[in-house]
Amino acid sequence: MPEVVGRLRAVTTALCAALLLVMLLVPAITEGVDPPDLDRFMAALSSVESNGRYHAINASSGAMGKYQIMPANWRQWSRRYLGDGDAALTPANQEAVTRLKLRDLYRWLGDWPAVAHWWLTGDGETEPARWSDFSRDYVNKVLAGMSRSALASRPTASAPGGSEASAPAGQVIDDSRTREVHFSSGWREVAFARYAGGRAHYAVESGATAWFVFSGRSIALIGPMGPTRGQAKVYVDDQLVATIDAYARVFRAQTMVFSTAFERPGIHTIRIEVVGTPGRETVALDEFIVTG
Repeated sequence: MPEVVGRLRAVTTALCAALLLVMLLVPAITEGVDPPDLDRFMAALSSVESNGRYHAINASSGAMGKYQIMPANWRQWSRRYLGDGDAALTPANQEAVTRLKLRDLYRWLGDWPAVAHWWLTGDGETEPARWSDFSRDYVNKVLAGMSRSALASRPTASAPGGSEASAPAGQVIDDSRTREVHFSSGWREVAFARYAGGRAHYAVESGATAWFVFSGRSIALIGPMGPTRGQAKVYVDDQLVATIDAYARVFRAQTMVFSTAFERPGIHTIRIEVVGTPGRETVALDEFIVTG
């Protein structure tokens, strides 16, 4: 009997040792679920970093590839995600490593602006007010790329008003074009470098309304989101289609806050009406983007 017990203990010890060895040799496994909009973020990030070129090399920093990964990071990340610190910088490897790294970063930092800031700086600070102007400009470029990608893949529309003007397909209509974009009383202009054209309209009063008549297949509303931003009702052709909420944990100057598409091109009206959300009344309008 003692011999049997001894053999069982020896087998158990050997199994534990083998399991530990496997855990040490196999690269870390991350959850297999992508965070929201990962593909759009990757497309925007690569556009800002390298204009989408897998073979790009930064002569100053040595950053490599489509996503401009530093050599030391590539070795570390490829070891973690591919199990090979000497993995070649092939397009397939770049995509796999970057996707898995961005999954981890999103789970840690919680949103894409903070991930973009980390990608540039390596800093986990999530409060934009503490970022440098250069960092904020970089983040905004990435977020703008995400918005353009979203519009290309699934455009959207908004509500009615009373204008005679219309916008041709694919046109960006800035809020400053007041012959086309109409505002009731209660709207004001604010200057800020990160808005389109350096300015945007905002309102805080319940019932303040902006409207725009357009011709197209889809429309999107671009504006800021942040901790002080509130709700607005969106009407399309006099039908309430959505109540949008521009609240976000961190401020983003340009975000697609609403979009809709129609079965066929036509003339439509979009109207935005401020709700006056207690404690965060502000709603801002920067651009309309019409497609089709």
